Amino acid sequence: MLDIFYNRRSTRKFQDKEVEEEKIKKLLTAALLAPSSKGCRPWEFIVVDDKSLLELLAGAKPHGASLLKHAPLAIIITGDKTKSDVWIEDCSIASIFIQLEAEALGLGSCWVQIHRRYFNDDITSNEYIHEHFNIPERLEVLSIVGIGYKLVDRPPLTDRDILWEKVSNNRYNIQPIYKTSEEPE
Repeated sequence: MLDIFYNRRSTRKFQDKEVEEEKIKKLLTAALLAPSSKGCRPWEFIVVDDKSLLELLAGAKPHGASLLKHAPLAIIITGDKTKSDVWIEDCSIASIFIQLEAEALGLGSCWVQIHRRYFNDDITSNEYIHEHFNIPERLEVLSIVGIGYKLVDRPPLTDRDILWEKVSNNRYNIQPIYKTSEEPE
């Protein structure tokens, strides 16, 4: 499993190739298996593979969403704010489950943040997406995950990329004992 974590890198450029239906089903299965607080499963997903709708999503905010214009697939992750006060956390877990499954399937992915972002000075990205995708008011859009076959493979992370200084033992700022053998002392 750690190999997936080392190899998963954000992909913003995709091949012009559709994602197969069986892979889409596996991505959604992973999302639907994600844990949630008290098992309430507040998330709901919208699969988007229509080019004109992907282009619409690419315009959901001024920066960071344009990759969706060229992605063959996007999954909009929404959370039911009436079901859980921690819908953001639950939807975040589902989003990353989608990304990890994408990597396991040989696909690239990139998280596009929507919650608390703006389409323009007057409306939020969430409102913009609601307007175009017939989303009920009880659902909030947390993120969109763009998915497809990677145009370019990025090198995997290595043990040198692990920031062990961010780990403390028992109390804050007590040096970790879990360093890898490759890391210099």
